[in-house]
Amino acid sequence: MKILLVRNSRIPTQNYEDAERVLWWMGRQLAEMGHEPVFLVRKDSTCTFGTVLVLDEKQPLSAQIPEDIDLIHFFYRPPEGFLDVDIPYLISCFDNSTKLESFDPNTVFQSLNHAIRHGGSIHVYPGIDIRDYGSVQVDFPRNYFHFLGDSAWRGRNVRGAIDLASKTHSRVHVIGGSRVNFRKGLRITLSPAARFHGVLSRDGRNMMLNGSKGLLFPILYHEPFGLAVVESLYFGCPVFGTPYGALPELLCRKVGADRRKWTGQVEACFSEFGCLSVKRSELYEAIRHADAFEPGRCLEYVMDSFTAERMAKDYLVLYEEVLNGKPLHPFTPVMTEPLEQKFLPMEQ
Repeated sequence: MKILLVRNSRIPTQNYEDAERVLWWMGRQLAEMGHEPVFLVRKDSTCTFGTVLVLDEKQPLSAQIPEDIDLIHFFYRPPEGFLDVDIPYLISCFDNSTKLESFDPNTVFQSLNHAIRHGGSIHVYPGIDIRDYGSVQVDFPRNYFHFLGDSAWRGRNVRGAIDLASKTHSRVHVIGGSRVNFRKGLRITLSPAARFHGVLSRDGRNMMLNGSKGLLFPILYHEPFGLAVVESLYFGCPVFGTPYGALPELLCRKVGADRRKWTGQVEACFSEFGCLSVKRSELYEAIRHADAFEPGRCLEYVMDSFTAERMAKDYLVLYEEVLNGKPLHPFTPVMTEPLEQKFLPMEQ
């Protein structure tokens, strides 16, 4: 198949943006499976395994599609009126909606939790391409914890991660943030329990994760998926965080028909891959016993469930459905429950 992959950003990304990395891995997997990926992305993008075209959202999509495209895969929600073509398509949604709205029936969400919160059911878990992560040293000495992500946003709760480290007499290395933050208003983090590294190179990130006891991830929002979780597990790092969004689904297999389980009502869950709780005391206790988790099992779990190859195979099943003229959702997904609060609670 000749597949048009569309995203309103540049590739490859040098940062930690989930959508851009998933787009890249998906295209590479499709090429290796014998398909022909064509990227429609912003200028200055480059790629060695697929054709790159420049996206112009001010022009009709129909004027930008090359010949013989079989299917269009959007890696963002296209602007209204941009889908002016008759070619089969699907849309991967990576964001949380903050208002009551409807979604295209061919929308694919990042997790079951993400889908249900937006009125849908179809999801594909993102998968990592392990070639971007190098070798894993499961027996390497592990002497600290890490935080991975954009620490400038309050919802990521880097202060909570630092508190977890400080109260357990541990050290946390913050990958993806700085001690002095001007982006969201001036904030300075002075805790000696934390060391900030900014955005590390791929090799620097991999080396840092190889020596970590675990990911501290006490987020205060519903995470659609969380590549940081899978990346950390790949390096043998259990996850210690809050049970919001997709995290109970990923770490504890908390899957059920009760809708409340997907809207922040899970208070705690424990598994061989980590501990999730809204209670700091429970997280403190789990972190103190981080050495009891087996790095090899965390790695095996990712290899079984969260690889780019598995992701591509799951998407190919959905590709066949839309190519056969069948909408992914037999209804229009509608988000009917607005966010009650911007940030979710974490008990003292």
